[in-house]
Amino acid sequence: MANEHISSTPRTRLPRHVAVIMDGNGRWAKQRHLPRFAGHRSGLESVRSMVKLCLHYRIEALTLFAFSSENWRRPKEEVGLLMNLFMTALDKEVGKLHKNGIRLRIVGDTDAFSPELQRRIADAESLTRDNTALTLAVAVNYGGRWDITEAARSLAAAVASGEIRPEDITPDALGERLALSELPEPDLFIRTGGEQRISNFLLWQLAYTELYFTPLLWPEFREAGFEAALDSFASRQRRFGKTGDQVEQEDA
Repeated sequence: MANEHISSTPRTRLPRHVAVIMDGNGRWAKQRHLPRFAGHRSGLESVRSMVKLCLHYRIEALTLFAFSSENWRRPKEEVGLLMNLFMTALDKEVGKLHKNGIRLRIVGDTDAFSPELQRRIADAESLTRDNTALTLAVAVNYGGRWDITEAARSLAAAVASGEIRPEDITPDALGERLALSELPEPDLFIRTGGEQRISNFLLWQLAYTELYFTPLLWPEFREAGFEAALDSFASRQRRFGKTGDQVEQEDA
């Protein structure tokens, strides 16, 4: 992993799972009179920084929104370059991830990808599947509505086959069929780039997640930006429907 100074300040409360929308690559490049793709390449350094920091803080899972189902609407040339960057990153990074004990998960509708890219995804997941230091989930061709629809379709098929009854369909039953169901739901959501929306990302899973928005563009988001997000998370009282007094009594 790349060398980077990391704060030695102890933290009393950390998220188990961090989810990130990596926004602002194109604007970062435009500000520097560079092609948009240069921003995507630079954004890989921020990914490496986030992975190292999550390992340092022993955060269990990091989920990155790399390519949404709506991103196919972008110019064909940019989409092609992004797919090539994804394949190159898989080839270059998976060995480093494995060496550092990181499990890689790719979530989304991968059927839309080329057979070669699907093979490389399968190989990367197979190589790292038993690692436990951190789960790095990368959402590609992913959408929250697609995720929920797939879970609902799975439940409908189970009812039709007699495996379960309609009354067995509960929030927990649906949640078990979503992408990333094996991970704790995100505690902290970060979006860079200044926009304040979740853009069809993990719609079900973010129900009680703490949301953090920063004007930093993704290629600028490094240690200081993540430290600020962690400070914000630590300062919040997570009530999950309870009163503040109840939470304080439980924490006492």
